[in-house]
Amino acid sequence: MVAVSVAYGLSLGCMSAIPGAWRRTAAGAGLLAPDGAVAPTIFAEMSAAAVEHDAINLGQGFPDEDGPAEVLEAARAAIANGANQYPPGRGIPDLLAAISEHQQRFYGLAVDPASEIIVTAGATEALTATLLALIDSPDDEVVVFEPYYDSYAAAVALAGARLRTVPLRRPDFQPDLERLAETVTDRTRIILVNDPHNPTGVVFSRAVQDEIVRLAEKHDAVIVTDEVYEHLTFTGPHVPLAILPGAAERTLTISSAGKTFSTTGWKIGWIHGPADLITAVLTVKQYLTYVNGSAFQPAIAAGLRLPDSFFTDATATLARKHEILGAGLRAAGFTVNAPQGGYFTVADATALGGSDTAAFCRAMPERAGVVAIPMSAFVSAEHQKDYSGLVRFAACKRTSVLEEAASRLAAARW
Repeated sequence: MVAVSVAYGLSLGCMSAIPGAWRRTAAGAGLLAPDGAVAPTIFAEMSAAAVEHDAINLGQGFPDEDGPAEVLEAARAAIANGANQYPPGRGIPDLLAAISEHQQRFYGLAVDPASEIIVTAGATEALTATLLALIDSPDDEVVVFEPYYDSYAAAVALAGARLRTVPLRRPDFQPDLERLAETVTDRTRIILVNDPHNPTGVVFSRAVQDEIVRLAEKHDAVIVTDEVYEHLTFTGPHVPLAILPGAAERTLTISSAGKTFSTTGWKIGWIHGPADLITAVLTVKQYLTYVNGSAFQPAIAAGLRLPDSFFTDATATLARKHEILGAGLRAAGFTVNAPQGGYFTVADATALGGSDTAAFCRAMPERAGVVAIPMSAFVSAEHQKDYSGLVRFAACKRTSVLEEAASRLAAARW
């Protein structure tokens, strides 16, 4: 891992003379230096540091336990039964049907499996294909909530649009509605909503959701939702924006199997919405991965049909892991923002001398034997100071790993 990360940084560091869309993509992600050098992502850097210092990696959001046996066995059976060639471009019919059933079962949403759903290579491809399909001018704007998942800025830049941000301020990380209304204008092509939110762990209030829909209607914007943590909310059932009055006809809903079923490496995601918008996205998506995960698609169909107890148990288990991690962070001297959903706990390291969170996180692997990600990785350059001291920790690990991480953090000399 260390060798790969170093080679990546060095190989791209001499690319300043090479033209192309890669440059604005790297710049959008905050990876392009003034001299044209391209840095590896903070995730690659911190994962390399975890290996170098034998540290516990609470940086990247992937579980260290396998998903439900029924889902894993369904994948094995699919391989054995010959599901090893190209699946249909929209996805295999059984998975499309299972996604439709899932949306009706949990949210009362009627979604046509034949015309209103596409299976994608994870939520990231669904998002990127959507932006590439719907952005039509360099004057188009995409509104996101900041901090934001790092791929958003990169994909917006690749599509050639302008990124506009609405800050999520501590302690509750709910957006100011007046600021939101000022940011969404007639230039807004897409309002991109991640709920439950990564990295803050917030679940948006109904007032925020209603205002998003109102503004989208007023300015004729498309709502794109990233709902990959839909089954991992701790404050009540997830409420998709698409079920709100006036939202369905302008909303594209994205989710994936990775977080719910602990199968992040399978990269099975999906997007659904009005048929005309889905056709636009499919037109682009078919020239990206074309198709993917032939044997994994029937397995995820089986997962989506698991009984309600699986989903409630998964939520309860992750909530308990957050409690273990949060208690350990408090014992070590951090101020913890308890998450309302998702994989991540955000903690303030200011009291430990961590106001410069990038430097603090780079020192943590050696000093404490634990890896985390600075909030600065999810914030545009001009707003870095607004999030000083904040660090993101992943709770989606084995209980024993979280307990050991808590012990190491408490024993560290800051």
